[in-house]
Amino acid sequence: MFFNSLVSATLFPMGSEALLIYNLNIELNVYYLLFIATFGNSLGSILNYWIGLKGESCLVSKRIIDEKRLFKSKYYFDKYGGYSLLLSWVPIVGDPLTLIAGVLKYNLKKFIVIIVLAKFSRYLFVTIGYFLIV
Repeated sequence: MFFNSLVSATLFPMGSEALLIYNLNIELNVYYLLFIATFGNSLGSILNYWIGLKGESCLVSKRIIDEKRLFKSKYYFDKYGGYSLLLSWVPIVGDPLTLIAGVLKYNLKKFIVIIVLAKFSRYLFVTIGYFLIV
């Protein structure tokens, strides 16, 4: 569960919800599953952040991103980025958001709090949905 959740939070196309539902179906400990899934998925997002953080200098040096434009983007992301990071759980859209947060050097402490909250909420929602259906 941990590895699956971690990889699914990176830019690799993978999902972790099906494995969570399977594990719930074989009656593994719900709290343990929520913790492991949230922890793995949050670490995957932190990995994306780190890749973005380290890749920023490469993007500027190769002139893929203009430094002036990057500074302006950073201002807006610092102001409104936390709200967009709440969508980090959304497939396809969420993973690049965590990478962009790293490129724009968003506050790491705020990033971690928002990411953990978003990831936990998703897994909690899936878990509640499973128990409502079963």
